[in-house]
Amino acid sequence: MDYQAICAMLEEHGQSHLLKYYDELTEEQKQSLLEQIADIDWKLLDLVHSHKSTEESRGHLEPLGALEVDEIEKRREEFEAIGIQALKEQKVGAVLLAGGQGTRLGFDKPKGMFNVGVTRTLYIFECLIHNLMDVVKRVDTWVPLYIMTSEKNHEDTTRFFEEQNYFGYNKEYVHFFKQRMAPSVDYNGKLLMEAKDRLSLSPNGNGGWYSSLRRSGLTEDMKKKGVEWLTVFAVDNVLQRINDPAYVGAVIQSGCDCGGKVVRKAAPDERVGVLCLEDKKPSIVEYYEMTDDMIHLRDEKGNLLYNFGVILNYMFKVDCLEAIVNKDMPVHIVEKKIPYINEAGELVKPEKPNGYKFEELVLDMIHLMDSCLPYEVVREKEFAPIKNSTGVDSVESARKLLIENGVEI
Repeated sequence: MDYQAICAMLEEHGQSHLLKYYDELTEEQKQSLLEQIADIDWKLLDLVHSHKSTEESRGHLEPLGALEVDEIEKRREEFEAIGIQALKEQKVGAVLLAGGQGTRLGFDKPKGMFNVGVTRTLYIFECLIHNLMDVVKRVDTWVPLYIMTSEKNHEDTTRFFEEQNYFGYNKEYVHFFKQRMAPSVDYNGKLLMEAKDRLSLSPNGNGGWYSSLRRSGLTEDMKKKGVEWLTVFAVDNVLQRINDPAYVGAVIQSGCDCGGKVVRKAAPDERVGVLCLEDKKPSIVEYYEMTDDMIHLRDEKGNLLYNFGVILNYMFKVDCLEAIVNKDMPVHIVEKKIPYINEAGELVKPEKPNGYKFEELVLDMIHLMDSCLPYEVVREKEFAPIKNSTGVDSVESARKLLIENGVEI
């Protein structure tokens, strides 16, 4: 799209201010800015103008049980046989969501580069790769691994993996792709800029992972390898088991479109999303959406009915992902503190929210599936998220759990 076409488009949408500094830019900067503008999804701005997102009111919610640990242990041999066969045939790939920075940890680098070690160096990325390597060694086959980065951390992440020799993983089976970015706006719907040649852009939420993977062209690599399933997992849980054969086998054997690892809630009011049914389809209800009655609802044995919290470790059938990729995902509008350049071209870092960012969430992908198998794992063995420096779900708590699971730190 050329300069004149961009000018006309911006005029139409009332966003001509994006070219205010155009004449001051180098040719390379001009081209970069025009490309950023051409990539804008203008439907997002319509959401702000109408003061609503594409989120709909919730349907009828019902509890959804899980394949529980006791049942998994009874059938482990059956599940593992199915899973091992699928993994040997490279039918199951893995997607690591690693687009974030370690800002909340006081770490201005990709979160996966954070060192959780005490007496030795042990990076978050290293923990995850070693967990996946356990499966690779068991099935004697490499798992295709796709790592989602962002514009902000792509170079740091790819360089880090090279420097660390991929932590022993076969780099021919590791592919990086960038998450699509979404613009940020002020409360009037005006697009913000973070520099004279750059829009204020941020990753479009963890629900954008498959469309970003597809856009990168890596789905062609998947087809060549015969990948039929993808597990997707977050970077911050250092204990999670990735593509473990029993999980893979149980989801395949169930006939469901997807599966999700879950843990029993530590307390009725624990702040986690819970797998449930919404209008008879799988869904996730967030803790702040649950009524007091839902939170404390129990069966005749006294067990909580909304009891299984998600840990962002899902497994999807690729055919089902292809079926939903062109559907409109719900877009969540989130108030944020967004750095921007003011009328004088000076960078401002606000101390309170000053606009909106747009996010798609993986939990909405679950609801677009027809069926989902909740698969229970033992919290102390597979759930050590690192979200804060101290306290709950922190570096401190993760280190303690790593030690309890025999990991030298």
